[in-house]
Amino acid sequence: MPREYKAVIFDVGGVVMRSPFIAIAAYERKLGLPPHYINTSITGRGANGSWQRFERGEIELLPFYEAFGRDLSDTVNGNIWYKTYCRRKGLKCPPLPETLQVDGRELFGAMMREAGQYDPHIRHAILRLRAAKKYKLIALTNNFSKVDINREELEFLGWGDGATPNHLRELFDDFCDSSDLGMRKPEREFYLRACERSGINPSDAIFLDDIGINLKAAKELGMDTIRE
Repeated sequence: MPREYKAVIFDVGGVVMRSPFIAIAAYERKLGLPPHYINTSITGRGANGSWQRFERGEIELLPFYEAFGRDLSDTVNGNIWYKTYCRRKGLKCPPLPETLQVDGRELFGAMMREAGQYDPHIRHAILRLRAAKKYKLIALTNNFSKVDINREELEFLGWGDGATPNHLRELFDDFCDSSDLGMRKPEREFYLRACERSGINPSDAIFLDDIGINLKAAKELGMDTIRE
C-alpha cells in the first residue's frame, strides 16, 4: 500500500536552485584538474574542514575564504583522497598536481552565483504542492546565511537580496538552515530536528537531494528519498 506522506523535504542547492558543483567543475577545468578533484578534497576533510565548519556557522565568511583556499591547495592530502576515490570508482587515476593554488574567494563566489538560479521545474512543482495544501514543505539545507559583510561583497556572491532571500524562504513552511541550527547533512540530528520542528516522524516524509550520502542518511531514518 502506498505510503501517505505528510511532508516533502527539499535540499536547496542542487535541487531547488542550480548546483554549485557546476561552478566547481568549471574551476577544475580552468586549473587543469581531473573531474571531482575539488569536491573530493572538500569531503575528504570530514566534519572539521573549513567548508563543513562554515556550513555549521562556526567560521565567518572572510576567514573562511582563506581557510577554504588553504584546504583545497593541500595536494598532499588532496591527492591521497583522489586516489582513494578512483579506486572506489574503479577508475584509472590520472596525473595529479604536485602543487596547487586555489583562490577560496574566487571559487566560492562562482559557486554561489551559479547556485543563485532556480531550477524552474522544481520551483513550479513546489508552487503546485503549496496550492494543494496537502503537505508540509520543508527546506533542509547546508547553508551559509550567517554573514555580516558589505554590499560589494554581497553583490560579488550574487547575494544582492541576501544569502537566503525571502522569495526562497517563502516557498516553504519551514526553512532548516545548517548555519542557524549548528548542524548539517548528513548528520542525523539535522534531519530529526527538521521533523521535530514540523511535528512529523521521518517516515512521514519524502526527501529530495542531489548527494548520495545525504539521501542515505535520510533513508536510514525511515524517509523515502528521491535523487535529483
